[in-house]
Amino acid sequence: MTRLKAFTYVGLPARVVFGVGALAQLPAELDRLGAKRALLLSTPEQSEAVRRVAASLGDRAAGVYEKAAMHVPVEVAQDARRVARELQADVGITVGGGSTTGLGKAIALTSSLPIVAVPTTYAGSEMTPIYGLTEGGMKKTGRDVRVLPRTVIYDPALTFSLPAALSAASGMNAIAHCVEAMYAQDANPVISMMAEEGIRALAAALPVIVREPRNHKARSEALYGAWLAGISLGSAGMALHHKLCHTLGGTWNLPHAETHAIVLPHAARYNRDAAPGAMARIARALGTKDAPTGLFDLEVKLGLKMKLADLGMKAADLERAADLATQSPYPNPAPVEKAAVRALLEAAYTGRRPA
Repeated sequence: MTRLKAFTYVGLPARVVFGVGALAQLPAELDRLGAKRALLLSTPEQSEAVRRVAASLGDRAAGVYEKAAMHVPVEVAQDARRVARELQADVGITVGGGSTTGLGKAIALTSSLPIVAVPTTYAGSEMTPIYGLTEGGMKKTGRDVRVLPRTVIYDPALTFSLPAALSAASGMNAIAHCVEAMYAQDANPVISMMAEEGIRALAAALPVIVREPRNHKARSEALYGAWLAGISLGSAGMALHHKLCHTLGGTWNLPHAETHAIVLPHAARYNRDAAPGAMARIARALGTKDAPTGLFDLEVKLGLKMKLADLGMKAADLERAADLATQSPYPNPAPVEKAAVRALLEAAYTGRRPA
């Protein structure tokens, strides 16, 4: 019998309310926190949705802030913190995806404001103590349990209006969290089990969602997978894939989910031989023989963009991206070497199927 590798597992405190119609539980969750003045956060695109939620809270909605943006620019974070102070908010409610959740975390990082997250995508950020802020074209991330939302309300009905293409990209972003959790420095058997199940659920649900965007069962399965992906990311950490995506997003402002989707198969290929156990579990969850090509083929099936060039990245920027990504790399199973990372980025730029 093979002896288990030694590991440390730390469970993160979080309350999850899951199910179609779960948004109706929001007032009761505010009661649990003793909250009376809520600041609701969203991106401009989610303005209509967040205002409906605010209206349902009546006098407990102290205000709405609709300026959340990708990669959380530090100036937006500072402005939102100012608004929270001026409104004397005693809770923040994030309605949206990773950008909105990230803004809520930025407020919580410098205050005692509790956050209630209401995800409308499959980003998974709501289950992690990881935050990120972008300043001067550089995205910096950190971990602090203070930014972890107190309650997460997962209502699959809120994802019905998420366009099929964005659903697919957001779902692949969640799968990326699961993939890296399996070979991260802090990987452990408990999280690997959750991560494998998260990949299975998302890989099964996303093709259905692309065909039938309002399929209740598929939307619920995908949100369940995203929940597991968030737990995996928050508990086990990140490696080269996330470092590359943080670099590309923070410095070139590439769209978050689409960038993760494009880079993922190539990052998996980079680590394939150094993490055979993780790759076997990923392939099993995908129902394929090889993890990197299985991820690539799933994305082709979903109709996603497959090239960094399609997101506006320039070939001339690949060298600098490789430099930035290797200056202070995250722990990774395969050695992080500039020439190899440059080759990874070239493959992602041209959209080649992993060998």
